[in-house]
Amino acid sequence: MADLEVPVLIVGGGGCGLSASIFLSELGVESLLVERHAGTSHLPKAHYLNQRTMEVFRQYGVADPIYAAGAGPEHFGRVHWTTSLGGDGPLDRRVFHTMDAFGGGTLHDTYAADSPTLSSNLPQIRLEPILRRHAEEHGPGTVRFHHELLALAQDDTGVTATVRDRTTGTAYEVRAQYVIGADGGKTVGEQLGVTLRGPSGMLDMVGCHFKADLSAHVDGTSMITWFIDPDGAGAWGSGGLVPMGPTWGKQSEEWQLSFAFAPGDPARFDEEAIVPRLRQLLRLPDLEIDVLCVSHWVLEGVLADRYRVGRVFLAGDAAHRHPPTTGLGLNTAIQDAHNLAWKLAAVLDRRAAPELLDSYELERQPIGARNVDWAMFTFLNHMVIDAGIGLVPGQAPEAGRAVMEAFFADGPLGETRRARAAEVINTQRTEFQAHDLELGFRYDRGAVVPDGSEPPATDPMGTAYLPTTRPGHRLPHAWLDRDGRRMSTHDLVDRCGFVLLTDPDGADPWSAAARVAAEKFGVPVDVAVVGNGTADVDGGWARVRGVGDGGAVLVRPDNHVAYRAGGPVPDHHDALLRAIGAVLHR
Repeated sequence: MADLEVPVLIVGGGGCGLSASIFLSELGVESLLVERHAGTSHLPKAHYLNQRTMEVFRQYGVADPIYAAGAGPEHFGRVHWTTSLGGDGPLDRRVFHTMDAFGGGTLHDTYAADSPTLSSNLPQIRLEPILRRHAEEHGPGTVRFHHELLALAQDDTGVTATVRDRTTGTAYEVRAQYVIGADGGKTVGEQLGVTLRGPSGMLDMVGCHFKADLSAHVDGTSMITWFIDPDGAGAWGSGGLVPMGPTWGKQSEEWQLSFAFAPGDPARFDEEAIVPRLRQLLRLPDLEIDVLCVSHWVLEGVLADRYRVGRVFLAGDAAHRHPPTTGLGLNTAIQDAHNLAWKLAAVLDRRAAPELLDSYELERQPIGARNVDWAMFTFLNHMVIDAGIGLVPGQAPEAGRAVMEAFFADGPLGETRRARAAEVINTQRTEFQAHDLELGFRYDRGAVVPDGSEPPATDPMGTAYLPTTRPGHRLPHAWLDRDGRRMSTHDLVDRCGFVLLTDPDGADPWSAAARVAAEKFGVPVDVAVVGNGTADVDGGWARVRGVGDGGAVLVRPDNHVAYRAGGPVPDHHDALLRAIGAVLHR
């Protein structure tokens, strides 16, 4: 007999595991979270929360405190490439390029039109305590830090986990129907024989989290300031500076500077050299620096060969790890948890057959693969930027300085060099303006009913997002008005059920079909009639709905389209029953 029985055991208390705990609690599913560390992260780690992630947090009531603590777009909507922050030499404080990024500046209106949310910027040292507080409020006593998973054993009816309380040393058994491995790949995947495939050990990265007053040297608009030291290496060798708050803009009290070392370079562990290096790079020799921590990580781009092993599911860094470029790591992890939570809830409540859970890997593994590949590409593209400026790997410091002098020189050739660099650096919009990567991903297989249509053309640079109601895609956002209340199409979606969007022509037959489907499957099937009590505010829904008069769009609890009918169908009851039955495997 196990010491504790729970429907879902979550291993790992980072952003992914805590989010999973919140989602499951909101869906009425009891879970137990165990995390081997005594508290949330002491490292800044990931910080950019993209629009899709903020949509997820908005759906589960967590967005507002994150917005309150995080930076707004005015404080992270640009990226700079520069030589230094200080100094009075001829090559000091020279700007190579500035780019609008992450929905800031000229990108704002486009991003704002495509989502009810904007992105946020909040490092994990500040995000995870918010998530932990919400998880503990929604599931008192179910979040256990300083408790370590020792072993897992599963059978046909569940999983038995051995957990140790690291404070008391006491071990106990937990019996769960399902397990979510959100432990960064440290325990669960390895015990189950899951293989992480892809390149690893490419570079050794060092991050220095420090306190300093840089208010006189920054403009407060940039998420990342990339340095290209005239006397040193290119962007990754010199480093990228990120504000860490808790006050945002010019007054940020904390900062993170990350830079790369060649694999095996012993200098990467020389922490005494970091403060002098920072002062030299910034050209601020008298800057008071309080180092909070120094972290080390190895550049890799790996993907789990399986996201599911029996009753155990891998999510977040346990399933995919890649460079921080494009900010896809934490965002993908939270979206993994979002995809999995409603499916677990449906199966545990017997509203869906267990086969629904097979769709987790079918849907999320291709997204993980795409994001690993994209992050690797955008990371390596920084070397192209160096080349666009004129830098050559391994060149002597005097040669690098000569390149800089030529770059900033007056005259036609200097203008040509700067124009060339601008064109090359603009290719890094694949990292900083990846709007389609963030919103345009789709599920081609899984809990969807294909309608035979082709997906919209994909921007190869990942920038242009094209909203569509094609099954498998995220429901497009459009503003609606219901009885004087402004709401998004996303607000129509029930976290535990389905919503069917139609128009006055389809209202009666689809509503009747929804009542039959809800009774048959025991799941909520709401009907939203746009144009009959719910107004299309500016014609946004009409532009993106993708179906004709009398048609309908069926949306899953996670805001992805499950099925659509392009117009009236011969038998509305049969069509809807088949669609929901296919999604739920019933």
